[in-house]
Amino acid sequence: MKVNLLAISIGNTRTRIGAFVDGELERAASVPSDDAAAVREAVAAAVELLPREPGTVALVASVDPTHTQAAMRLIRDEHKLPAYRVENDVPVPIGRQLDPETIVGEDRLLNAAAAYDTVKQACIIVDAGTALTVDFVDGAGTFHGGAIGPGARLMLDALHDETAQLPEVTVARPAEAIGHNTVEAMRSAMFHGMRGMVRELVEQFAETAGQYPLVIATGGDAEMLFSDYELIERIVPDLTLLGMAATYAAAARADAGGGE
Repeated sequence: MKVNLLAISIGNTRTRIGAFVDGELERAASVPSDDAAAVREAVAAAVELLPREPGTVALVASVDPTHTQAAMRLIRDEHKLPAYRVENDVPVPIGRQLDPETIVGEDRLLNAAAAYDTVKQACIIVDAGTALTVDFVDGAGTFHGGAIGPGARLMLDALHDETAQLPEVTVARPAEAIGHNTVEAMRSAMFHGMRGMVRELVEQFAETAGQYPLVIATGGDAEMLFSDYELIERIVPDLTLLGMAATYAAAARADAGGGE
């Protein structure tokens, strides 16, 4: 089903904002979550692309409750759009095999839904953001969970914050594997350590599943980490936004009794 949708995904560090017109992503932006002016500007630019007609709505996903209410007020008060929350109002259309009472981040569920909606087969989703998550979806479209580790920025910050002499280092690829100075040594451990962690997890997931799933990467550091990595089949920067569009389309079909 084609939808007109303002999608806002609030992350720990950055907020992604997308405008879907007739089901197609026309605009995507990523701004710091704690920069209210940048969020406001990006939302306004996205809303300008949306047709002002019945059925045009906003959907908000968030892993950071501190910014959620501000986003909802912005949408409803300034832009006069109906606004709904992922999971609270609109469930993510993905099966789940998890421990009872488990609470999973909305971004992980949305990434899983978007990935399975695209490939229709077992897959592993690697999200390289503030945290590094590696999640498994089986061939029937069931989310099984996965692994959560520190992202690139967290790894480097922890080394600086918890030691007396290691410097503050920006996130970047190392010049080579052997670091010939402290900064490059820290970057090498971050870069190759994260790639190695992903490879080990993918291999363990594949052994457990009895098959080698397709591996999809997303997140702000995905290009830096995986652009030349043969393990990763594809990098999809806007995977979470695509999951939000798939989520709202599934809800709209359900409301229409299954029709398009």
